[in-house]
Amino acid sequence: MLTRVERDGVPLTLTRRAGTGRPLLLVPGVMADAAGWQPVVDALDVPGPVYVLNRRGRGPSGPLGADYSLRTEIDDLTRVLDEITAAEGPHLGVDLFGWSFGGLVALETTARRTAAVRSLTLYEPVARPFGRAALPALREADAAGDLDRAVEIVNRDVSGFSAAYVNGLRATPVWDVLRPLAAPLARELTALDDHPVDLAALAALDLPPLTLLLGGDNEGVAPYGEAFAAFETALPRARVVVMPGQGHLAHAQDPRTLAGHLARAVRHPAHAC
Repeated sequence: MLTRVERDGVPLTLTRRAGTGRPLLLVPGVMADAAGWQPVVDALDVPGPVYVLNRRGRGPSGPLGADYSLRTEIDDLTRVLDEITAAEGPHLGVDLFGWSFGGLVALETTARRTAAVRSLTLYEPVARPFGRAALPALREADAAGDLDRAVEIVNRDVSGFSAAYVNGLRATPVWDVLRPLAAPLARELTALDDHPVDLAALAALDLPPLTLLLGGDNEGVAPYGEAFAAFETALPRARVVVMPGQGHLAHAQDPRTLAGHLARAVRHPAHAC
């Protein structure tokens, strides 16, 4: 059973739910790991095995590394995709899902491995200049080793949540889960801001069936709705599914609903983009 892939000496770990048929691979974004996506995995009604990647920078995968960039993430996912394809059967291919930062990584990786990806589902993907204004403060928090400040910044200044929301979050056990996930945050968002994205060139490729998921609460609203609009415009043949009553964190707040949308996207993929 494949639960670990190594690239250039860096371990990349995965969780795997057993199944029979085409595998589904989930790629979380920042401030998330495989454990945080387990409720979605538990609720998914798909027959094949379900993998979730622990991207580098979160345990038990390895560190970001000295030369980290978004290209590092794309190379990692390309290797993981190749290993899953080999392990599960090249004839099956892989259904690929990416959330937020992980959505951009999944899209760029699909452009490299279009023959292996049978369907692609992106939940509110982001691209530069997303989060740019918060980078100086995040870098200061990173230099000071202040994880509490980093969690506060990403929630207030990147995601746009209220002070009351952040204060309430700080009083819950979730805060202690988020602190270690904030450790790579400044470098991840720097990598995102440094990465040029040519969505038009990606759209011109023979991409697999593509579904874009948007939380209804974010439609037309900064920051996630604005970022989503750029992908929707650049990928006009993608199927767009709006999830009523959801925001950017459906995997944590309503995993069953998100799992239902993802399962439908996998079972009934949209036409090729």
